Amino acid sequence: MNIIVCLKQVPDTESQIKIGSDGVSIVTDDIKWVMNPYDEFGVEEALRLKEKHGGEVTVVGLGPKRVTESIRTALAMGADKGVLVTDDALEGSDALATAKAIAAAIKDLEYDVIFTGQRGVDDDQGLVGAAVAEMLGIPQLSLIVKVEVAEDGKTVKVERPIEGETLVIESSLPALITAQKGLNEPRYASLPGIMKAKKKPLEEKSLGDLGLDASEFGADARKLKILELTPPPARKAGKIVGGETPQEKAAELAKLLHEEAKVL
Repeated sequence: MNIIVCLKQVPDTESQIKIGSDGVSIVTDDIKWVMNPYDEFGVEEALRLKEKHGGEVTVVGLGPKRVTESIRTALAMGADKGVLVTDDALEGSDALATAKAIAAAIKDLEYDVIFTGQRGVDDDQGLVGAAVAEMLGIPQLSLIVKVEVAEDGKTVKVERPIEGETLVIESSLPALITAQKGLNEPRYASLPGIMKAKKKPLEEKSLGDLGLDASEFGADARKLKILELTPPPARKAGKIVGGETPQEKAAELAKLLHEEAKVL
């Protein structure tokens, strides 16, 4: 079984995000970059399928050279090889252009299952997975928390949580699955795995290598344009409820909720 995992590199959620002087981008000077957490679930599930059914796991990433670090992390976890789509013309591309480049990198590869994270924790759009599936002409199964591939490798049964219930879907393969929290618990890369990752193949491809027109990528070609980024409003200072006893504090809290917050 051949499995592909699409990987995005995003700012660490513990990084302090600052809006750039242009008002439409973020300051990246001091940001720590990591693998998108939802993509980690995809990597782990791909490795579990490989362990059960055999085959090969290929990680496909897109972006500047630094994305190599996240691809190497996936290789250290146990993936077999990586592909990095990197080109200066990709800078500022929207989700549709990103999907176009990823689909072009995948279309000539052999695959039974493609995993992506259900969304990136930076732009938070959840569009790329669906667009890649559409461009490749294969089914898309989204927000999945359980994956079972048939022994013959021709079909897959998945589970998606909906409104407190579980939706069970069966699909033919190949198919694209977007991974959700709860699918698994990603493993840590072992020291031997880290050492082996340095020797695993990692191929770089430009837009030209993929037969794509660079003019269809980048900020100027965006279909979805960012007009402005604004920080969330500052929180109001908290208030300590006075009183000597629990009863006095409860009475004071009720008074504040009624007179100031006006929710009672």
